[in-house]
Amino acid sequence: MFNFLPMPATITDVRQLTDRERLFTIRLDNERILRHRPCQFVLISLFGIGEAPISISSPPVDSGKTFELCIRSMGNLTNAMHKLSVNDKIGIRGPYGNGFPIEKIGGKDILIVAGGLGLAPLRSLIKYVLQERGRYRRVILLIGAKRPGDILFREEISEWERDPAIETHITVDAADPSWTRHVGVITGLFRHIDIDPLKTIAAIVGPPVMYRFVIREILAKGVFEGNIYLDLERRMRCGVGKCGHCQINGIYLCQNGPVLSYLEARKLQEAL
Repeated sequence: MFNFLPMPATITDVRQLTDRERLFTIRLDNERILRHRPCQFVLISLFGIGEAPISISSPPVDSGKTFELCIRSMGNLTNAMHKLSVNDKIGIRGPYGNGFPIEKIGGKDILIVAGGLGLAPLRSLIKYVLQERGRYRRVILLIGAKRPGDILFREEISEWERDPAIETHITVDAADPSWTRHVGVITGLFRHIDIDPLKTIAAIVGPPVMYRFVIREILAKGVFEGNIYLDLERRMRCGVGKCGHCQINGIYLCQNGPVLSYLEARKLQEAL
């Protein structure tokens, strides 16, 4: 793990994804490689404003000396981040958290369920799995967004839909005149997929209200509770288990999480 002090870093690219989200490419000034796991996070610092936890959106094997962060403008720090451009400086601490247990999914079917901004951390897992595709069986991706204009990584999703190595389904809660695809909440996509429950590992990231209903659908298909993984990244502050801000029933999500199996997470009723 890196030093607890923020490391100077430089923005090398900025790409607008939606009205509210931008994808930032970051390079550490000391040229160190981040060496993260899918679904880990970093703490961004802007001097004079503060820090905020942001999930890493790029896969480990793709990072080299840069990594990507998908950031929604929704608070003081993220609003300020959206005003920055190429060559501007920020601080980075991390990576933190346990990440997705990639060592447990070799030879398995993988069901990935991404709701809204949840696609940002799951993109790291998706791209990692596709780059290591020979290690896995079926890969099924379910994506949900509120409206067509809220869909992240549109070009990549189009590539995934054409790629026979991954089965991709997408829906929006409310359509506009240009949308001709599935309309409805993400649980409606489950009727379009068949899975082998004894060989399936599920990964879910999205708004907390989504988890209860998605888990119900996955359990109904017979998947074991310990093979369903959730990203509970919220309430993060220090990232190193010192401030207690992310503690829920004795669990520090910045260290013991944010990725937990449903078997573990259901004990944390406050989080679900």
